Amino acid sequence: MEITRRRFLISLGAVAEGFRTRPTAASVETSLSRFEFTEPHLGTMMKIVLYASDQPAATAASRAAFDRIAALDHIMSDYDAGSELMQLCRAAGGPPVTLSEDLWRVMAAAQDLSEKSNGAFDITVGPVVQLWRRARRRHELPEPERLAAALALVGYQSVILDTKRRTARLLKPGMRLDLGGIAKGDAADQALIVLRRNGIPIALVAAAGDIAAGDPPPGRTDWRIGIEAFESPASPPSEFVGIHNSAVSTSGDSEQNVEIGGVRYSHIINPKTGTALTGRRSATVTAPHDINADCYATALCVMGPERGFKLIARLPGGAALMVQDEAGQIRRRQTARFPALAPLHHSAGADAQ
Repeated sequence: MEITRRRFLISLGAVAEGFRTRPTAASVETSLSRFEFTEPHLGTMMKIVLYASDQPAATAASRAAFDRIAALDHIMSDYDAGSELMQLCRAAGGPPVTLSEDLWRVMAAAQDLSEKSNGAFDITVGPVVQLWRRARRRHELPEPERLAAALALVGYQSVILDTKRRTARLLKPGMRLDLGGIAKGDAADQALIVLRRNGIPIALVAAAGDIAAGDPPPGRTDWRIGIEAFESPASPPSEFVGIHNSAVSTSGDSEQNVEIGGVRYSHIINPKTGTALTGRRSATVTAPHDINADCYATALCVMGPERGFKLIARLPGGAALMVQDEAGQIRRRQTARFPALAPLHHSAGADAQ
């Protein structure tokens, strides 16, 4: 499970601060033009790329999408003491709490993956996440006693969801949920839905390393997404995936890591042991929806390719690529269905850049 949220492992290119638009010069046979918008949400810079008939239509649709993202951020943030998620955590050890449809949707998806992954993905890892956030700031490993106490509060089996009543009950006082490995993917999905409802089916929403794509750009069969180079993260991407009406998400530690005592610790936590992963790795997952691509990529990092690819095989429409540094040797593995594209000249770029 991730402490905060990983770096932009899928190439997004440079983004400006605040809200902006940038129509491209090209206009195709359908009289649609490309527009880009960015805004800060969910602890990162969210980006929307869309094709519309004119700027007013593009601006109105993107505004509605960003408003939806902001609403979800307020519901699911573990930094906002007033969020619905934190209100639920404060009720830990007490009676069931009725959830909004949005929080229910995400928690139900998280619990489903927790069961399928045997706890490799677990949103109850919050108490341990807090300790490792502190460890990264101070460059000190968590104290064993405090880590053991935090780990005692972790376990997806202590979250009881009632489908009929749409309630959640956290069994242990002090439990703290962390949706960092799933909330951005869901937000990208929901923003894409809003764009389509506003008459914009040709769109892409990027939330850091989580990307949800709608219909492909005019004259194209796919959106072309660049995957960050594992060996040289600062270099332009040389690998791409093609997606449309689907999603792709990458989880890894190229930027969010800490070295303590000569050991590199990832920001991805193994929920069963409470320890941060060591050794460089990244996992890219494609799926019909970003809520799944997001959390499955995290689970794959924890499980590794041998067990993780079996999990991906059970995800309808799912495929994955995993890259690891094994004793100084870079090893790449991918499932048969992974939609890799041939490299292009860098000037062609990625659609999300």
